[in-house]
Amino acid sequence: MRKIVVGMFISLDGVIEGPGPSDDFQYAGWTMPYYSDEVGGYVGSRIMATDAMLLGRHTYQGFEAAFAPQSGGVADIMNNTRKYIVSTTLKTVDWQNSTLINTNIMDEITSIKQQPGQDISISGSGALVQSLMQHNLIDELSLLVYPVVLGTGKRLFPDGMAKADLTLIEAKPLSKGVVVLRYQPNTTGQ
Repeated sequence: MRKIVVGMFISLDGVIEGPGPSDDFQYAGWTMPYYSDEVGGYVGSRIMATDAMLLGRHTYQGFEAAFAPQSGGVADIMNNTRKYIVSTTLKTVDWQNSTLINTNIMDEITSIKQQPGQDISISGSGALVQSLMQHNLIDELSLLVYPVVLGTGKRLFPDGMAKADLTLIEAKPLSKGVVVLRYQPNTTGQ
């Protein structure tokens, strides 16, 4: 069975979308001072371990606007990768290799996980991640924790979210203070 792996940039206080320009979706302005070749290499290695992306509407629209008109490098990877877009408001998706999931969402995602292939990645799409966690469909959280406290912004784990027990499977400090933390859901509840 394929795994759904969440990749997120996150501040020390749990913010995944911080204050800043709304069009700065890809790297969130607060992450750029901490960018390094190690961060780029880690993100690249995670992209290469997947052959499909699961995206919420907002992230899909941002990625499509950034990558669809381009070619070469990362744009080729993003354009050619199979994309499953979860949205109850979109009627169509036009970016190549995209499929809209707008009904029976959890059943459809469970079915996709059962198909042969590599990992399925989620970048951004915080509301989607929260929903999938509540349905036990997330297999790994791969968090790049940035040494910054933002104080405000959209949090990965908002107040009122159900308790989730996680097992640490990797902790790796990178240069400039960024730390990779990888977790799997702990199904034993410990």
